[in-house]
Amino acid sequence: MIDRDLIKRALAEDLQGGEDITSVATVSGSEKVVADFVSRKSGVVAGIDMARAVLEEVGLTDIAVLVRDGASVKAGELLMTVRGDTRAILLAERTALNFLGHLSGIATLTRTWVDAISGTQCKIRDTRKTTPGMRLLEKYAVRMGGGTNHRMSLSDAALIKDNHIAAAGGVAEAFSKVRAKFPASEIEIEVDTLDQLREVLPLQPDLVLLDNMSPAQCAEAVSLVAGATKLEASGGISLENAKAYAVTGVNFLAIGALTHSAPVFDIGLDLRAE
Repeated sequence: MIDRDLIKRALAEDLQGGEDITSVATVSGSEKVVADFVSRKSGVVAGIDMARAVLEEVGLTDIAVLVRDGASVKAGELLMTVRGDTRAILLAERTALNFLGHLSGIATLTRTWVDAISGTQCKIRDTRKTTPGMRLLEKYAVRMGGGTNHRMSLSDAALIKDNHIAAAGGVAEAFSKVRAKFPASEIEIEVDTLDQLREVLPLQPDLVLLDNMSPAQCAEAVSLVAGATKLEASGGISLENAKAYAVTGVNFLAIGALTHSAPVFDIGLDLRAE
């Protein structure tokens, strides 16, 4: 996945209408070099096409991509090589690494969560807690790590929460208003008690979000629903207890940390002579 407009904005942000004064002062305009993108740790790659597109944006064309997004890599593994103008490579370096490191961090963290619930039918799912302007890329990185996407935007599906219920005058009223206005849209309702779950089940929502419930409560919710609707657990879930939630039979674990707390994946750019 490539967002060329975002790349242009990122490069412009780095120059602020000026030039790379350090490279212009220290590097000959005719100097050529080879640069290797190297993984400093083990993980999952995402954003390799974004990094390549950054290089292309500054005029570099001799680029060899050695791994694809979604690939598992080890520390010291060569990901991509570029040959060309040294100044251009140094200009692109930080922007390319920012995209590649950020997205690979999301993919790597997602894979860790997916592995934590292996052997169950449950799926790891992201949220809308994304970096402004980067949602499509970050959700793409989640998929590269083996996760699944929740709605991309507010227009994709309805998620009825406390504030909507209060505004509509009740959960049944909120549900009926959404169903009447958008009959073809999926409707998910958030509940934080089993009594609320019992209240919404007759409405036949497509999905119910179990907010801050324990694994025991989630297991009871699965029993109550008996397959009538899908269930998504959210809140209070960690890598340590994820399996306990997954084995209850809920369909999804909603993990905001995939996109709002993923550490940057360590990737280096090493220069060498031809």
